[in-house]
Amino acid sequence: MKLQQLRYVWEVARHGLNISATAESLYTSQPGVSKQIRLLEDELGVQIFARSGKHLTHITPAGKTIIEMAGHILVEASNIKRAAQEYLDEKRGTLAIATTHTQARYWLPMRIAAFMQRYPEVHLQMHQGSPKQIAEMAVQGEADVVIATEALELYEELIMLPIYHWNRSIVVPRGHPLATGPLTLERLADYPLVTYVAGFTGRSQLDRAFEARHLRPHVVFTASDADVITCYVKLGLGVGVVANMAVDPEESALQALDASHLFPTSTTRIALRRRTFVRRFVYDFFQLLGPHLTHERVEAALNARSREEVEVLFADVKLPVL
Repeated sequence: MKLQQLRYVWEVARHGLNISATAESLYTSQPGVSKQIRLLEDELGVQIFARSGKHLTHITPAGKTIIEMAGHILVEASNIKRAAQEYLDEKRGTLAIATTHTQARYWLPMRIAAFMQRYPEVHLQMHQGSPKQIAEMAVQGEADVVIATEALELYEELIMLPIYHWNRSIVVPRGHPLATGPLTLERLADYPLVTYVAGFTGRSQLDRAFEARHLRPHVVFTASDADVITCYVKLGLGVGVVANMAVDPEESALQALDASHLFPTSTTRIALRRRTFVRRFVYDFFQLLGPHLTHERVEAALNARSREEVEVLFADVKLPVL
């Protein structure tokens, strides 16, 4: 049994049993992948994948168990490499961050700049996508850490640590009727809304706030990028609902109205895969994101047996509110 063979069966399962896509992602040949899987099955004496002719049709019961165990082995193999790199040179390596546009554009830049100044020989990789896409990247080992507000709780393989709380602003053209008088959900529901796509940037909290008041907002346009949302507000398409951090104070054509009294506070978290060996510069990156993310607290979270234990670790922490 070879580590390469375990990687092949793991990747084939991850690519929906598509051997061609697997071979492309691993920069190898399709016949080579098929051959190594056959050799592993022959050695184990069981089929990992059921077949119809040359095509894989589904994962067998034995295959599900083997693939799950292979995933654990591949994580540990990756940890061994990280541990070796740490002792070779603790200030050199790669840090892959997966996050959403809002975090990458509005909150992370100064923190990334500070980290790069401290660790000029660490190569930073920034991956962007939807919360589910980037969470999958962390689960699959394609990203070291993931930073998002939505969807992380759906993945049991991830340890989640809170970073900060935030809320929303209503963005309207100057002189808009909403800018005068009390701002309420009832008044807001009277106007067409331009806001985030479902699953992005705390959108679920926004929807629940309206539902709790038995209101049905008229959402006419959605986007994952606050810059796009404000662009369409300028065009008169509707009233924008964006994260506070995404408001441009120098924007002369628009006016931002604080809506923190209308919606529950959202929490942005950083997550990493369980059983991950964390290098020293990654711990330092955590500290740049928030002083409460100490080496000791992060390490304790990684060793916690449940999410409830992780929550207890941060129960006394007063997170910043943006």
